[in-house]
Amino acid sequence: MFATPLRQPSSRQLPSATLPNLYEITDKGYGKDAVKLMHVSRKGALHSIQECEVGTHLKLYSNKDFLQGDNLDIVATDSQKNTVYLLAKKYGLESPEKFALIVARHFLNKYSHVEEAHVHVEAYPWQRIRIENGKSQRSNNNYQLHNHAFIFTPTATHFCDVIVRRHDPKQTVISGIKGLRVLKTTQSSFTNFVDDEYRTLADQHDRIFSTVVECSWEYSDIENLNFIQTWETVRDTVLSNFAGDPKVGIASPSVQHTLYLTEKQVLDTLPQVAVVSMVLPNKHYFNFNTKPFQQLVPGDNDEVFIPVDKPHGTIYAQLSRKDLKSHL
Repeated sequence: MFATPLRQPSSRQLPSATLPNLYEITDKGYGKDAVKLMHVSRKGALHSIQECEVGTHLKLYSNKDFLQGDNLDIVATDSQKNTVYLLAKKYGLESPEKFALIVARHFLNKYSHVEEAHVHVEAYPWQRIRIENGKSQRSNNNYQLHNHAFIFTPTATHFCDVIVRRHDPKQTVISGIKGLRVLKTTQSSFTNFVDDEYRTLADQHDRIFSTVVECSWEYSDIENLNFIQTWETVRDTVLSNFAGDPKVGIASPSVQHTLYLTEKQVLDTLPQVAVVSMVLPNKHYFNFNTKPFQQLVPGDNDEVFIPVDKPHGTIYAQLSRKDLKSHL
């Protein structure tokens, strides 16, 4: 899935001299999606891996491929796929963002008739296996990271989108997190909402709070930026605002408030980030009603819940710096 830029560029007119008077092509593009890539870096006994899926989309100045079926300017999607592998061989894969920038800039430098290149990268979450005393790790103490063995840890997906336009000196670089599922069993409430004839939900003074975090942010400055470290900072910010102190937690009066505090801390912590967007679907866990079964299981029930994925509430917001233009 290709992300929409969080900051929209100024509108532009596509060439329309040969179009019928009633119609114009207002958007277009083509490319190769889901190019699966594994890169292994070998530095003596220490090996590092990056596995990812890459998508490349191009927009051409001409519309003749659509209007006349003229393929003369088309860089075949198979050629785009080969380009991904060859650039990985030539430059390596330090981070999704840096590789996406290399690929996008290549297409504009190589083909003068390409107006825009959009590259999407999703990284697979491999981590080094931790070994303790010759056995798989069971504690966080006295372990060693393996030189060449890895474990798949699908806690969250690191993705990015890079858009480079020939006549726009500022490339768009978006980083993101998706698939980060979290849950806490207390310190979440939802009360004092609209009470009218449509309402059936009672005030929730203490409930299970679970969501699958999707968060993306766009940079105003990427010079000397460590993309991996920045991604980890945002992930840790999401987790800390959701969970709070390990012993006492943090109160959440609504999903909306937790979302806002997270986005605010991202902007406070990372001056290179111009705008951050989050989507939090509310994954519900409803208390199982044991009142009809008091003879079998007497007392209140605060232990057994029914997971309900659908339907679910969805909360989203985008937080931007007020002086956004000064970062462009």
